Amino acid sequence: MTPPQEPVRRRAVPPGGQDGPRLERSGQMWRIRSLETARQVLRARDATFQAGFTAEQIPRGIFRRHPILISDGALHDEQRRSLARLFAPAKVPDRYGSLIEERAERAIASAVARGEVRLDELALHYAVAVTAEVVGLTSSPVPAMARRLEAFFRQPPADYSKPRYGRTRRQQMLAAQRGLLPVLRLYLADVRPALREHRRRQQDDVIGHLLAEGASTADVLVECVTYGTAGMVTTREFIAMASWHLLEHPRLAARYLEAGETERFAILEEILRLEPVVGHLYRRVQAPLTVHDGDTAHELRPGDLVDVDVRAANLDPEAVGDDPGDLCPHRELPRGVAASGLAFGDGAHRCPGAPLALRQTDALLRRLLAAQPELLRAPDIGWDDVIAGYALRDLRIGFPGR
Repeated sequence: MTPPQEPVRRRAVPPGGQDGPRLERSGQMWRIRSLETARQVLRARDATFQAGFTAEQIPRGIFRRHPILISDGALHDEQRRSLARLFAPAKVPDRYGSLIEERAERAIASAVARGEVRLDELALHYAVAVTAEVVGLTSSPVPAMARRLEAFFRQPPADYSKPRYGRTRRQQMLAAQRGLLPVLRLYLADVRPALREHRRRQQDDVIGHLLAEGASTADVLVECVTYGTAGMVTTREFIAMASWHLLEHPRLAARYLEAGETERFAILEEILRLEPVVGHLYRRVQAPLTVHDGDTAHELRPGDLVDVDVRAANLDPEAVGDDPGDLCPHRELPRGVAASGLAFGDGAHRCPGAPLALRQTDALLRRLLAAQPELLRAPDIGWDDVIAGYALRDLRIGFPGR
């Protein structure tokens, strides 16, 4: 492909930057910036357990089955296998293609008719609309459900390296309040009506699948929270980020419109490598684990917390080659390294919704760019501690030729 005239470089750089050694240890915490070493940790399925997304604070005793986000080992493998028919890459186009295309068409037609929109808000409602259909939360209006899902991310600051995430007692109470109240509201307004409908009429979606597997109401609720928030926040932010890059680089946008699906997806994955929505992945070591960075071995002990710095690992020149900070969709990568780096994770907890997220983003971007939008305002960049990722807000576009 023809590269843009100016290099396309990373927009979202957190305060404090990302420099540091490839591996470093401080107390019981390891920070890893080597992509290959990070993959070893993420693939050590019996030696490391999920510790991100406040997973270690989620009560487990109330669930008949652990939520897929925090389960590990044989249980997690079983859950992933049983969900394969819903999210396997080969099944996504046939299963969700028409839904995604219809929702994307509706979203962009509405935006063009209005003449000017906040793209991050449009992306939010679009992502929630698609996710609601996939999960089975179709008994309530999308805008109201989007507001309830957004409320999960209004949390006090969190530092995973410190006990109780470094929060004061007051902040812990606030975190519990801001976590539990949105769950209650989502249950009453969205999940309970959906459960009633599913029990009246069997449906082939995530809720239907969970009920068929014997899941309890609490199990269904927490999975709806997991799929709803993950499907909303990651796709929303990536749509906004990819749009921002393409709108500021017209030659890249023109190439995107001309390209076939394979090349479009390559552009999207390269943008995602540069701009991973989830910036850090955390694992708790459960059994002695030896990892290597080149010829150097490192011993991780039970109880250690591992912080995989996704942003830094995705710029590891030993894994992604020269000029790792430039967008290059035809980049040659070593065997086994995903085009998006670690942006969708790796190993047992690699994001099952990755194919769906890429297809959603592509469907909306094709229609958006074809409508010849104008960037009216670049977004503000904020940071979210829950997902250790960026939040783009107030990205405004107009359609002067329509």
